[in-house]
Amino acid sequence: MASMKRPRLKSATALPEQRLRLEFIDGSRYTVGLAPDIERLPGLRPLQDATAFAQIVVADDGWTVEWPDLDIQIGADTLWLDAIEQNSHDEAQREFLRWRVRHALSLSAAGNALGITPRTVSAYGTGARPVPKVVRLAIKGWESEHNRRDK
Repeated sequence: MASMKRPRLKSATALPEQRLRLEFIDGSRYTVGLAPDIERLPGLRPLQDATAFAQIVVADDGWTVEWPDLDIQIGADTLWLDAIEQNSHDEAQREFLRWRVRHALSLSAAGNALGITPRTVSAYGTGARPVPKVVRLAIKGWESEHNRRDK
């Protein structure tokens, strides 16, 4: 996959079972399933209706997808992370991306949390470099400390 600073969408098409076919401006294409999020997140529940879900549009020059009648937006970066995670064949990469998504960590914030560069975070996220076991352990430790502080 070609690298890009922030993912922007070229197109998004609604598919059955609350899935989207996405094409990003770098030419990468993914299918991403939104059903678990639609079921779990109250703000997305109106998308359970297939007719409403089909009314998707790419907006803000590719930075978001929207369902204008429902006032629902999802950022291209969120969709890109979900697409990479769902389409990865490497469990370590999926675990790493789920951690970033769960905590809404940018490349810089994730790098700071782990003591690595944003470029390395990007390489792990895209699969350009395998996620080492020590990093998998570090994210578990970070999450444990983070959760303790939140209580």
